Amino acid sequence: MNMTFMRGLLVAASMLATTAAQAATTLTLSTPDTDTSEITIAAKKFAEIVTAKSNGDMIVKVFPNGTLYGADPSAAVKQLAGGSLDMLLLSTSLYSNFNPKFTAISIPYLYNDMAQLRSYLSGELGQELIVDLDKIGIKGLGMWTRPFRQITNSRLPITSPADLAGLKLRVPNNPLYVEFFKKLGAVPTPMAFAEVYNALQLKVVDGQENPINVPLSAKLYEVQKYISMTDHMGDGWVMAINPAKFAALTDEEKKIITEASAETENWKAENDAAEADKALAELKKSGMEVNTLTPDQKQAFVEVSKSLFPVFAGLVKDQSFFDRSVASVGKN
Repeated sequence: MNMTFMRGLLVAASMLATTAAQAATTLTLSTPDTDTSEITIAAKKFAEIVTAKSNGDMIVKVFPNGTLYGADPSAAVKQLAGGSLDMLLLSTSLYSNFNPKFTAISIPYLYNDMAQLRSYLSGELGQELIVDLDKIGIKGLGMWTRPFRQITNSRLPITSPADLAGLKLRVPNNPLYVEFFKKLGAVPTPMAFAEVYNALQLKVVDGQENPINVPLSAKLYEVQKYISMTDHMGDGWVMAINPAKFAALTDEEKKIITEASAETENWKAENDAAEADKALAELKKSGMEVNTLTPDQKQAFVEVSKSLFPVFAGLVKDQSFFDRSVASVGKN
């Protein structure tokens, strides 16, 4: 085989590869957390499923750490609606700033277990919230679960509400968190997560609360001593896409990303459960002290939450939706 012929084959192969890449439908997907966080890992799984289902004709490029929207969640939602972001995974609690009904998802101690949270998000009430996203110019594909939230701090183990007295605790910019932790006696301090590590390091705040994987992926064990397994709130992730980008997809492509979202939700729930013990072991190995609340200890926190139901209903700003949410898990 002569060299001219070989060069011709290589050029042809290169052109074919370039044409195939150009022909592939490419979407970007932004996440707020690091490469090793549970949500970015799940986003990459979603991308894998989309590629597999489309035989490579669809490509999803994942961008972690909020890099495409300056790590500003509110800006991200607006950019998604405006079209400068293709797809976005963002916490349900942050959507409450745009639709207060999302607040209901995170009512403290609303769920007995992860199965109840998954049922809520995938059920009638969760779907109502997904449809409501249309009102802010966003197409919701589904909601994925997030592990229950735990408290870390640099001062003491948390075993009762009294232990939180005067504790400066970083919380998301969400009135529900502020009201709950204020009632517990803490000093809730709303703050963007990007600022949390430095704030903990400089003792601007004493602690924070997040799912178990967050102190690991964000290396908060370097600036926190104690982690208390309070399981105080459920939360979720909204998988959303810009409506114009969705409308431009073929029917088959729409089906692929919708099915891929549902499949990833199932995979993520199983993966989160499998990774929880590993994360806890790593945090212990890194020097954190772990304490788990007994049922009686947890009940003291539950009672505080129940006492705030009228306040929470006001934050949801839809009494019917609040009542239906509470009733759906048998807590009315």
